Amino acid sequence: MSIKDHPRQHRNTPVQQTAEAQAPATASTVVGPVAAVLRVVTGLVFVWAFLDKTFGWGYATAAERSWINGGSPTQGFLGNLDHGPFADMFRSWAGAGFVDWLFMLGLAGVGIAVVLGIGMRVAAVSGALMMLFMWLAEWPLARFTDAGQPTMSTNPIIDYHIIYALVLITLALVAAGNTWGFGKAWANLDLVRKNPWLR
Repeated sequence: MSIKDHPRQHRNTPVQQTAEAQAPATASTVVGPVAAVLRVVTGLVFVWAFLDKTFGWGYATAAERSWINGGSPTQGFLGNLDHGPFADMFRSWAGAGFVDWLFMLGLAGVGIAVVLGIGMRVAAVSGALMMLFMWLAEWPLARFTDAGQPTMSTNPIIDYHIIYALVLITLALVAAGNTWGFGKAWANLDLVRKNPWLR
């Protein structure tokens, strides 16, 4: 008759449990909340821009130039471009009704979706495209304006438009809407389950 050793069941002692509870947070426990905060803050940047341009709260847009008072949300930015290979094209778009509407719907749509954590894939692509167009309009590669003045570009490639685009894409990739947002509920809708690109 042989005797078999049975593995002992190891139970965590109170000391081990206390040590585990005091262990530093791992990436898996930190990423969700950090991404959620970044998501809300980023979304509010877009929402604020929409509201300020709509109502003219006196920050970037004066009340008399607000959208509801007949101002154009794109006239100031696009109309004053003075350098870059696409400046003429973008200047010709300044103040055009369809450009104003696309821009404002983009700001509102991306901002609201990102704050709520819904439609993050669509918001990321839309927001990144908007940032790409704005990067092309500002053209940070140029050192001088058409008149020969310094552009004051701080970096020839990476500016805040690129950062915002990368943040939006990253938030969508890590499903940031699932933490402190409505991402999970949104993903369970029949329409979204049948069309995963809407997530």
